Amino acid sequence: MGVRAVILAGGAGERLSVLSDQRAKPAVPFGGKYRIIDFVLSNVVNSGIDDVLVLTQYSPRSLIDHIGAGRAWDLDRHHGGGIRVLQPYLSRTDSVGWYQGTADAVRRNMKDVLAGAPELVLVLGGDHVYTMDYRPFIQAHRASGAAVTIAVLDVPVSEASRMGVAITEATGRIIDWEEKPAAPRSTLASMGIYVFDPTALDRWVTADRHDFGKDVVPAMLAAGEHVQAHAFSGYWRDVGTVEAFWAANLDLVGLVPPIDLFDRGWRLHAPSEERSSAKMGPFAVVRHSLVSHGCIVNGTVENSVLSPGVKVSEGAVVRDSVIMLDAEIGPGAVVNQTIVDKRVVVGAGAMIGIGDDRHVVNVAEPDHLMTGLTVVGKNAFVPPGVRIGRNVRVDVGATIEDFGGATWVPSGATVRHVQARKDDQDG
Repeated sequence: MGVRAVILAGGAGERLSVLSDQRAKPAVPFGGKYRIIDFVLSNVVNSGIDDVLVLTQYSPRSLIDHIGAGRAWDLDRHHGGGIRVLQPYLSRTDSVGWYQGTADAVRRNMKDVLAGAPELVLVLGGDHVYTMDYRPFIQAHRASGAAVTIAVLDVPVSEASRMGVAITEATGRIIDWEEKPAAPRSTLASMGIYVFDPTALDRWVTADRHDFGKDVVPAMLAAGEHVQAHAFSGYWRDVGTVEAFWAANLDLVGLVPPIDLFDRGWRLHAPSEERSSAKMGPFAVVRHSLVSHGCIVNGTVENSVLSPGVKVSEGAVVRDSVIMLDAEIGPGAVVNQTIVDKRVVVGAGAMIGIGDDRHVVNVAEPDHLMTGLTVVGKNAFVPPGVRIGRNVRVDVGATIEDFGGATWVPSGATVRHVQARKDDQDG
């Protein structure tokens, strides 16, 4: 066999606020018509790899529904490759239900990971936005003779302190490793992309080593194993926070976006339901934005991303925002620096993300927001005429009753859905 790709897609995405309340982080809609996981899946198939395992865990239903049989990526095969989605399970020898980390997820599926004796195992995170041809990475690994090669990115020192950092020789061989160091000795940060010799993977991923960066790589270095770095210089974003997610979406609307969604030589594949073409009404004004199929725009859209089926009514203004599938922005409403999830209805004349107090934070609120962005959870209803400040969190499924008749929701507040939540994982 050739290369088997193992995609780690079980992340809960706690820092994405209400966006990941009922779906796994890789399943969060991104860039209009895509989900976050579409980027790594497209990288895999565009790199000529057709043998894929996806390891899920947290709220997997929407992710499983999205991947389906893998047809969107030409991975719907019963023999000779294809895609399989694996979930945590209990056994007589392993009674712990949840994966304890990235390496633990691979260990507990090792039988499937190594089935058929793949030549190499490519381990990938399912929650990053980037385009990368893995073939040069794999070729460099073969040439070096390393037990594992890690893709690294040169980042600012301020970011290196939040990541795993490699200290290398001139040849690229890693001689030391720091996990989230307070004072980094290097700015070569791990991208969470590994290519392993299967024997080394089986040997070093053990029950007491739960995480690749924290446990496996340091153990390999301490034992003198050959661990190699491979430098990547393209666009790569961890969209694990509300601000990073919002910024990466808006990166795509630039005049020269860092990821070219129109590149025929490197297509981004995704399931796509049949919808009509986007329609611009007689009063529509659209500037510097991505507008997906099925959208109907009669208002003003500036520097924003609209997913399929979004409706922007006459007199409404959407600015610096991300609006997800089938959301409706009512007549005269204003949505500013806000992320609006699926099937949200914003009532006529409502104003979201207003005011100059973008740095106001309500620390008494759990999961409080702090970057000036407001987030409205899926299926929520924002009452007509209500004014909502910055750093506001509106719960999934919030109703008019949850606003309690308020006409002003101050910055830093949370609108809670008081009814018992149903386990609706239709992501």
